[in-house]
Amino acid sequence: MNSGGQGIYLWFLARELARMGHDVHVFVGPPYPDPMPFARVERLPNQQFWAKWVLDQTDQIIPEHNPFQVLGPLNFYELAASRIGFLPEPFAFSVRAFRQLARHLRAGERFDIVHDVQCLGYGLLGMQALGLPVVTTVHHPLTVDRRASFIRDETLEDAIGTMKFYPIGMQAFVARRLDCVFTSSEASARQIVQDFGVRPERLRNVRNGLDTEFFSPSADVERSESNLLCVGRSTDPNKGIRTLIHALSRLPAHLTLTLVDDDSPDNQVRQWAREVGVLDRLKLTGRVSSDELVRLYREAVAVVVPSRYEGFGLPAVEAMACGAPVVATRAGALIEVMQLTGGGVLAERDDADSIAAGVRTLLENREARALMAKHGRERVVERLSWPGVAAAIAEIYAEMVEARRRGRPTTMMTSASVGN
Repeated sequence: MNSGGQGIYLWFLARELARMGHDVHVFVGPPYPDPMPFARVERLPNQQFWAKWVLDQTDQIIPEHNPFQVLGPLNFYELAASRIGFLPEPFAFSVRAFRQLARHLRAGERFDIVHDVQCLGYGLLGMQALGLPVVTTVHHPLTVDRRASFIRDETLEDAIGTMKFYPIGMQAFVARRLDCVFTSSEASARQIVQDFGVRPERLRNVRNGLDTEFFSPSADVERSESNLLCVGRSTDPNKGIRTLIHALSRLPAHLTLTLVDDDSPDNQVRQWAREVGVLDRLKLTGRVSSDELVRLYREAVAVVVPSRYEGFGLPAVEAMACGAPVVATRAGALIEVMQLTGGGVLAERDDADSIAAGVRTLLENREARALMAKHGRERVVERLSWPGVAAAIAEIYAEMVEARRRGRPTTMMTSASVGN
């Protein structure tokens, strides 16, 4: 999906809820998800001013067909905020969604619950004021991304830009006031409590789901004996790609690495590979389709997830669902995912030698590697398939709706505990 993990979560959760018989109404802003014929989808457009500033498309900021459109209150706010370095879209989208929801209610339509996917704009509090229970999914708090951005920053100006960009104050304020916060791991739950100040009893740990029919092994695809796979952006320090490149230099020369990442000539990963002498062993794929991604998982001898932090670790789960063993770092939720599935080995975070040792452990024992791949696939299907995850979420919806109907504060429900 163009919007990454949040878009994938939205699409599959909506599909499973629809399959269960629920009516799903989706408000979504750009970048829009793939077609969702199982739901009623309303697109809430914006002018994408922030992207135009970043991409130096200033000639496109004022629309030729209707130049006065930018003077609308929300449009003008987005234009001004993005010009000085703020990310305005979470707030503006939440207000647009609130206004659209209010229109539907005035027209006599009925909704039972609102589920936000990590927008956490102030407009959600308006939805609560309309009498609806409002829940949100936070895969990890935005503070994690801000810390990663500080690592990238090279100048004081860069650091000031990071401070301005992330709407952490708004998101934390809203998260503390919603009826329930879903997250996907105990590591993320602890981070949300620490960084956003959300009370633990408001949190529900419902792990992310996976389409295990689509992400699956295939007897028709021959698995390589020498090609490693990693899915991650080198521009995100949390993905640990530079450490992986150093780990590759410590592995036998016949091993290669396929990296699903931007393949433009200026990708810094090429320089990292050149510095340690493995540029000829590195292949960058660029953006790939879902079908191509599955093929890559099915072909890889092992998948490496060298992250410094993960709120869940979707590439590790996708790989195991496709029958590939995984080498993952002891970072964030990856520890929980690997313990849950038994589909690979753990290595130390930020440690190229440890990652290389993990890869060698898998490659040197074909029988153990096959057993890990088998266990990983079975346990992902058993515990992380979307039907079970969506059913668990729907049960919590019912609790929230009943608590709101009876006028009880949802924060007093004793079943709302981290890890439950």
